[in-house]
Amino acid sequence: KMKWLVLLSVLVAFAECLHKIPLIKGKTARQSLKEQGLWEEFRKVHPYNPTSKFIQDGSESMTNDADLSYYGVISIGTPPQSFSVIFDTGSSNLWVPSVYCSSQACNNHRKYNPQQSSTFKWGTETISIQYGTGSMTGRLAVDTVEVGGITVANQVFGISKSEAPFMAHMVADGILGLAFQSIASDNVVPVFDMMVQQNLVSQPLFSVYLSSHSQEGSVVVFGGIEASYYTGQIAWIPLTSATYWQIKMDSVTINGNPVACNGGCQAIIDTGTSLIVGPSSDISNMNSWVGASTDQYGDATVNCQNIGSMPEVVFTLSGHSFTVPASAYVSQSSYGCNTGFGGGNDQLWILGDVFIRQFYVIFDSQNKNIGLAQSV
Repeated sequence: KMKWLVLLSVLVAFAECLHKIPLIKGKTARQSLKEQGLWEEFRKVHPYNPTSKFIQDGSESMTNDADLSYYGVISIGTPPQSFSVIFDTGSSNLWVPSVYCSSQACNNHRKYNPQQSSTFKWGTETISIQYGTGSMTGRLAVDTVEVGGITVANQVFGISKSEAPFMAHMVADGILGLAFQSIASDNVVPVFDMMVQQNLVSQPLFSVYLSSHSQEGSVVVFGGIEASYYTGQIAWIPLTSATYWQIKMDSVTINGNPVACNGGCQAIIDTGTSLIVGPSSDISNMNSWVGASTDQYGDATVNCQNIGSMPEVVFTLSGHSFTVPASAYVSQSSYGCNTGFGGGNDQLWILGDVFIRQFYVIFDSQNKNIGLAQSV
């Protein structure tokens, strides 16, 4: 009996491991473009428009500031074709490049070939997704999708026929959206919702841990909460809208002084945006408080030697305070030091990777809330 119990515990542990997707922190498109001396020219031709995320015109909208950097590997089809995708809580559709796409972004990424999959079926609709720096267009398809050892049957997803230029400079092939069906293009049922419907996860929630420094170590866990990724108590924040993962933000303070979100505002937790994005006036005020100067492209720079003396920024969400230190909101590179605060969105705040790296985040679709705990 003892041997069977030991074997069972090993099998359970193995099954739990299969539900984890390791995420890689890769070089961002912004870094790639800067290394080639193309960043400023790119920003002139493709200005960043975070407001596009919230334009609801029947097609799913999402923002990208050419800085998406966390990705993992999934497979599609029978036999499986592998793709690296960004796990994005700020959108709801899965899409990958296809053999029908001739854009530069498709030509230097892996392409899905329907003719090589015995489980492929055509969908009935076209798909168009608008980004802050361009768009993706294509067709809907249906096939088997494998994510972290979980095999989802009859998943509807997009295969691209054209892609925005910035995707050519990114490591990931495509995007796997983890927001709600209500904002999915063509009302497609998202991958995680399909996992829940097909009883493939033990709980209708998933969680995300983003490593702060190392390239490896980040993970998305489907159907579970991993205690090893956080310390202290989990604070549960109710959603104000089950579209994006949207919550109420009470205030943003520095040294006890309100500096943004005066009187309260709405925010979304978005793994698919690298920065903390808000109204230009609020972001400008925050950057001033931390001693940053902003250039014409909205990049706020600071003296790298000042990081140790720069203040913490406190975000209060539904009565719970979350502190982000300067070591977290300032990024250092060979080009200098920039804050992770970006302006240009007057509708919703976007708490992106700069924020998420500090906290283990649990996305509970059944109870419509978000859990936040201090990352280890």
